[in-house]
Amino acid sequence: MPTAAHARPTPLQVDLARLIAQDIVARRYAPGAHLSEEALAAGYEVSRTPVRGALRLLATQGLITHRPNSGYTVAENAALATPAIAGAGPTQNELYRRLIDDRATRALPDQFTERELLQRYPAPRSVLAKTLLQLSADGLIEKRKGHGWQFAPSLENREALNESYRFRMTIECAGLLEPSFKLDRDALARMRAAHETLIQRDDADISATEFFSLNASFHEMLARFSGNRYILQAVQQQNQLRRLEEHAAFYRDARFVNSSNEHLRIIEALEAGDQEWASQLMRRHLKTSQQQS
Repeated sequence: MPTAAHARPTPLQVDLARLIAQDIVARRYAPGAHLSEEALAAGYEVSRTPVRGALRLLATQGLITHRPNSGYTVAENAALATPAIAGAGPTQNELYRRLIDDRATRALPDQFTERELLQRYPAPRSVLAKTLLQLSADGLIEKRKGHGWQFAPSLENREALNESYRFRMTIECAGLLEPSFKLDRDALARMRAAHETLIQRDDADISATEFFSLNASFHEMLARFSGNRYILQAVQQQNQLRRLEEHAAFYRDARFVNSSNEHLRIIEALEAGDQEWASQLMRRHLKTSQQQS
């Protein structure tokens, strides 16, 4: 029987070790920096127990070193390492992304059960259960009335995605030119601040869910400014449909910095009172997103 110190790592410990390793390689933690269990637990929003296990795993990779009575410190050459933290099956983050990618390519059907996923993916049942809860909280899947789960309605293929972008170009650009358009400068200022804050943050700290939420809120806000209830309803429907595709695209090629800067240019045009220019910038923004999706 393995001792507690050498027990097989849990999925959470593996997941956490990989996150810390990525941050070490990205130089979020400088060589020689002390890694406090308490600080790591607070930063990654977990208890100290999985942090302890994750640090043991990282030490075996040479990313950190342990000294009695001193704790763990980042190794001098850690940023040059290529960590390979092994574990029993995919972690929650990995399974989350895998399910999104497989659904985006339609490798997964609309409806499924936990048993079917366990047969398809070599993940512990506890990891799968947590992943499904996360997907549900993000609005990507929902419980069926009878048995199992189903993906929320989404854009089903490339043709549908292109049609969606063309529809949005028609609706959203026109909304900025509506005679009933009325700017809420306080709301616009808050949206500007949220985008500027996002751009300044470290890439690793931004999730697909957070970026999509800000992105969707921006487009919905402008639709609300239009004063046209039907334009607002159309944008809200499109936001719901594109949720899954936007999550998949974030992991494939996160362009949140460019997208956020494009949003800021639209905000600047509206602050200057130039709705015509804002409408042109919106068309350019949606066209670029379509080409890169």
